[in-house]
Amino acid sequence: MQPSEFEKNVAKHIKGSKPAPVHLWSPPFCGDLEIHIDTNGRWFYQKSEIKRDRLIKLFANILKKENEKYFLVTPVEKVGITVADVPFIATEIDVITEEQNILFKFTTNVGDETYLKEYDQFKILFKKSTDEPQPYINVRSNLFAKIDRKSFYRLVDYCTETLHKGQKWLGFHSNNIFFPLIKSEQLD
Repeated sequence: MQPSEFEKNVAKHIKGSKPAPVHLWSPPFCGDLEIHIDTNGRWFYQKSEIKRDRLIKLFANILKKENEKYFLVTPVEKVGITVADVPFIATEIDVITEEQNILFKFTTNVGDETYLKEYDQFKILFKKSTDEPQPYINVRSNLFAKIDRKSFYRLVDYCTETLHKGQKWLGFHSNNIFFPLIKSEQLD
């Protein structure tokens, strides 16, 4: 099977395993590819799961979000893909303690690492049916990772009850910023 023109451009312009400077690229839109990322962070091409980690990381490194749409971008092409929720899953948490300050580091399923330093890097949504919290972390340039269940429970271990915006919340501190996780009355 011959590589497509898009695959050739990806291989030509992406070196190493770091995200490409997609924010600098504005190539023409070339259509949609049948690539889909499901709610568990698994990548599919034409309904077949992509299992090669190296290929997934390559695609993740050229992923860009514009408005509410996702694209794979090279300097010469931009193709649309479908993302069910968010493209990444935060699968690991490291807690770094320096003097009195705690800093959380998240690692995603594709190897991206991000430190929780700013309030707007973190968001929490609640499932409508169960009111269960679903936390997310901004990994890079408007691309979020859903925090997996085991990592969520690790965050809960660091929670304290704090008054936040007039309500009692269980939450944690990173970089001396309070991040609310669960409303206290939800625990009753």
